[in-house]
Amino acid sequence: MPRRRPPRPSGRPLVANQSVEVRAGREWHVRRLSGATSGKPYTCPGCHRPIPVGTGHVVAWPVEAALLSSSALDERRHWHTACWQRA
Repeated sequence: MPRRRPPRPSGRPLVANQSVEVRAGREWHVRRLSGATSGKPYTCPGCHRPIPVGTGHVVAWPVEAALLSSSALDERRHWHTACWQRA
């Protein structure tokens, strides 16, 4: 008979480089990516400048979805690390 895993306690990261942070009164899942894992360019919502391929950066999405979003992952955004720290 297979074992069932106990539910994950809230606030515990899903992966090693992921955490939960509070910004602007909302909780956000935050994942830090190395340059080796970024395979396509993104535009940073903090400065509206490109994040080139191969550049380490931050991916953030809210813990709870906004009112009109079907999923919190729909609100996922890629930020320059410095822009996220200033936000």
